[in-house]
Amino acid sequence: MKTYDVVGIGNAVVDVISHADDNFLANMGIEKGIMQLVERERSEMLYGAMEDRLQTPGGSVANTIAGIGALGLPTAFIGRVRDDALGKFYARSMQEGGTDFVNAPVTAASLPTSRSMIFVSPDGERSMNTYLGISTELGPEDVPAEVAGAARIIFLEGYLFDKDQGKEAFLQASRLTRAAGGMAGIAISDPFCVNRHRADFLRMIGDELDYVIGNQAEISSLFETSDVEAALANTAEMCPLVICTRSGDGVTVIRGRERVDIPVEKIVPVDATGAGDQFAAGFLYGLSTGRDLATCGRMGNLCAAEVISHVGPRPLVPMIDVFRKERLVTG
Repeated sequence: MKTYDVVGIGNAVVDVISHADDNFLANMGIEKGIMQLVERERSEMLYGAMEDRLQTPGGSVANTIAGIGALGLPTAFIGRVRDDALGKFYARSMQEGGTDFVNAPVTAASLPTSRSMIFVSPDGERSMNTYLGISTELGPEDVPAEVAGAARIIFLEGYLFDKDQGKEAFLQASRLTRAAGGMAGIAISDPFCVNRHRADFLRMIGDELDYVIGNQAEISSLFETSDVEAALANTAEMCPLVICTRSGDGVTVIRGRERVDIPVEKIVPVDATGAGDQFAAGFLYGLSTGRDLATCGRMGNLCAAEVISHVGPRPLVPMIDVFRKERLVTG
């Protein structure tokens, strides 16, 4: 049986990225800087309005797993696509990028492959308009025991909490991994998602997981407070490892009584798409390879800094070379 250092489970979304100014966003009724869920008809209209397009396999956790795979670790991704053009593109691209896409495209499905139309403003802000399509149907039957049970680390995508079968898939994946001695964790994904499912998030973080990753707004939303320090303390009481990105204030990592605050170099983003996803890739790479928490945080920061320096949610340079240059890895 093949083993994996990191396995992800989440929405399999084809990202379609285009440039747009604020006037375009206003005229199209797009709220700047956030992720909006849209229906199929609107997704097709927005796609047609794009002047330039960069198409890439995406989805938050999928981006993270692809980043880890590009760093050389064995990875796999669990997700649903249809056997349409976008679905076949997605599955092929993940495999070609070094990550096993373990679920075959679904035939005769009623919903198409998920896609997100992402409009990047001149200031680097991204406005995401996501049609979830077939990803909403992911359930426990999509979680192969031979994959989840062979993962040293499994990483779950909070967005899937919007469906009961997604929660069930998470529970199954987490329990299979932990029963085999691995670690299970989650990306909180979005404070609005937490607001819809706070009790379920807290229950899973406290009872089923070994680590949690989120930004300060997401961590704070767990406890409905604006006091991020209080939220961090509460989360650390529930979960063995808490990782909180704090924008220009760096990263805070808490494991038991150990706390590490890692500074970040402020840069002006070209495109903020994928910053959190690639931070998680660097951090989980470090965790999987036995680095200390400070080094894990530095690796995450470097991956995030690279991806916001250009358009697209995945690094364009080999991050392992960057780690070598920074003397975070040898050889």
